[in-house]
Amino acid sequence: MQTNSHLSVLIHEQAKKYGSRSALTFRSFGSLKWKDVSWKQFSLRVMQVSNAMLNLGIKPQENIAVFSQNCIHYLYTDFGAYGVRAVSVPFYATCSEQQIQYMINDAKVRFLFVGEQEQYNKAHRIFPLCHTLERIIIFDSSVRISSHDPNALYFEDFIRLGEGLPRQTEVERRWKEASMDDLCNIIYTSGTTGESKGVMLTYGQYYAAMEANHKCVPVTEKDKVINFLPFAHIFERGWTYLALTVGSQLIINTYPKEIQQSMRETHPTSMSSVPRFWEKVYVAVKDRIDRSSGFQQRMFKHALEVGRKHNIEYLANGKRPPLGLALEYKVVNKSILSLVRKQLGLDNPNIFPTAGAAVSPEVEQFVHSIGINMIVGYGLTESLATVSCDHRDEPYTIGSVGRPIEGIQIKIGENDEVLLKGPTITQGYYQRDDINKTAFDADGFFHTGDAGYIRDGELFLTERIKDLFKTSNGKYIAPQMVESMLLVDKYIDQVAVIADEHKFVSALIVPEFRLLEEYAKNEGVEFNNREDLCASKKIQDMLMDRIQTLQQSLAPYEQVKCISLLPHHFAMETGELTNTLKLKRAVIYKNYKEVIDKMYEE
Repeated sequence: MQTNSHLSVLIHEQAKKYGSRSALTFRSFGSLKWKDVSWKQFSLRVMQVSNAMLNLGIKPQENIAVFSQNCIHYLYTDFGAYGVRAVSVPFYATCSEQQIQYMINDAKVRFLFVGEQEQYNKAHRIFPLCHTLERIIIFDSSVRISSHDPNALYFEDFIRLGEGLPRQTEVERRWKEASMDDLCNIIYTSGTTGESKGVMLTYGQYYAAMEANHKCVPVTEKDKVINFLPFAHIFERGWTYLALTVGSQLIINTYPKEIQQSMRETHPTSMSSVPRFWEKVYVAVKDRIDRSSGFQQRMFKHALEVGRKHNIEYLANGKRPPLGLALEYKVVNKSILSLVRKQLGLDNPNIFPTAGAAVSPEVEQFVHSIGINMIVGYGLTESLATVSCDHRDEPYTIGSVGRPIEGIQIKIGENDEVLLKGPTITQGYYQRDDINKTAFDADGFFHTGDAGYIRDGELFLTERIKDLFKTSNGKYIAPQMVESMLLVDKYIDQVAVIADEHKFVSALIVPEFRLLEEYAKNEGVEFNNREDLCASKKIQDMLMDRIQTLQQSLAPYEQVKCISLLPHHFAMETGELTNTLKLKRAVIYKNYKEVIDKMYEE
């Protein structure tokens, strides 16, 4: 049963219901040991944070900011802030000094909560440039505070301001004053096309989103939900709050690179992620199978085919599998497919929502075939995550992004743009009246910038309109579609498609170097470093052959005709990736202009 209360009191309502039952599983900074916190303890800590915030003088609807990795303190801070009607502004732990300086000044933040040394150092350096900033509160107690910093405070000292709940009467008064129209979060977009904009999200939007998602997403109090994406990402934030409303146990994974190890240690039943996670799983499993004996390969391929028929041909279409197929699936599931899931730490998988980019149909089919219920969806920060997703007990189509959630109106506008209206859609961008005027049409529908269509009640996306390339021959190319097709190759780690105003499509490719180096050694390709590897004609030809196979379904004008291999990854530090790991195409084109120009020389 869902508890869909105002977020200011959600944790306390759940504590009344679940008491000493485990609410959160986490590891302290630098520790390898997993620990549990009960709902009762969670509630008490949140109240202490609320009391401490009142002792610091935090006012209703004042903006506080959190600049941290996922950690237990993050949840205490957010829900403590909601308890005093403050607005929480999340920053990605990987943000640059320039980004946090801009956001702190834009939101006029007085109190900044930071995670580890890296975040503290950045915050300390920009402190003099942020005229509203008064305090930095540090989650990790091992952080070294500068001797010239009288404004920093460890979280454990901050909490002492709320011990004994000295301001609880006032806290409870703020609970009563809390309104669904209050601002809950300002979430700054990752800015692939320019300056970040602060998306305003109200408590009412969260309430509507929790209610609508609960009706179609089968997560329950029996689930153990692991966090993979940062809490600063609206997908993870919305998914986490949904899990809390139904009483799921949350497993907080602090470092994304450790996710697979964390999964094997904690055995979650559910996790939200982006397609790249499943692409890497697909590539790793496929590579392992390629290295196995002929007999093992045939066994696995047969098991996959049985899984595909059972889970996609029948279950996905709302049909009951024939008895023979059901029995065969039971056998291969127990003997083969369960071993694949077990290696991921998924002994009892429930649901795995996936969104944030195009999902390759090949990868989606593979995940379903091995017995993992991937729920593909679509959403934006501006829609408080979900616009559409695969619904429980309803047919779904591989390649779609599911059915709209309750309350969302979708209109297909000019250039097939998906337009949105409903109780979960933002009222606009923080202090950006200029952009707000153009963000909505005359009927109040929000412009998503994504093109798509609806068929049989399901939404299908075709391209990102702003990203759509036009070749010099007048043909339109959707780069994300081509990129998602190539990323399923085990030798490709990153790819940026080039086409705009050029006569044909090309691609910058960052190889999966571990596998490529192994291939080179086996094939007698001599190299001293990654630059040699990328310059090898034999390596380039091998990769081009594989790309030709992958893109057979594309029209000739959409196909990649030329590639350049890069010895270094696209990175946030160079400005080539956003905090959500999306390509910043303009920066990539500028940084690799000479390489790109060379591909188009006569």
